[in-house]
Amino acid sequence: MTTSNNSDHPKSNRGFASMDPGKQREIASKGGKAAHAQGRAHEFNPDEARSAGRKGGEVVSRDRSHMASIGRSGGQARGRNRALQSAREMGSQESNAPFSASQASAPAAE
Repeated sequence: MTTSNNSDHPKSNRGFASMDPGKQREIASKGGKAAHAQGRAHEFNPDEARSAGRKGGEVVSRDRSHMASIGRSGGQARGRNRALQSAREMGSQESNAPFSASQASAPAAE
């Protein structure tokens, strides 16, 4: 039941991880359905989800240096986006501008 790979140790064909993804999905689906049928599966209601999110947010926000880096990266991204938007607007204004006097007086090519 063992196959060898490139290393000196044989590889086992046993266990969940060695199965193909379709077979893993099938077994996992059966387990989930059984848990729901027995009433053991837990589904968050909106209040529980809100409470869990708040609890996680409080834990993360205790790390001030982490929060500062998040804010800094957000500010930098906003600055980049505003600069790109401004550059796009300047480019579109130039292409949509009416003919200048020098362009209007130029002879037409025939």
